[in-house]
Amino acid sequence: MGNDQTNQHFDLELKRLEKCVDELVGVCGQLRRENQSLRQRQARLMAERTSLLHKDEQIRGRVEAMIDRLKAMEQTP
Repeated sequence: MGNDQTNQHFDLELKRLEKCVDELVGVCGQLRRENQSLRQRQARLMAERTSLLHKDEQIRGRVEAMIDRLKAMEQTP
């Protein structure tokens, strides 16, 4: 292989590697955005879960209070 052919080969290989790096940069950017979106979704879901657990505790307390009142009414002559 002559010097010019060697340079052309290296140029082609360099261009191929540059293309691969560009694709990897694009994929990394996409994954970063997706990861951020998933973290935000997870935070919203955790907040919703906390809210639902709190509501569940409130409802449970109200139902238990109603049951206690009903039991008290049954025992009243």
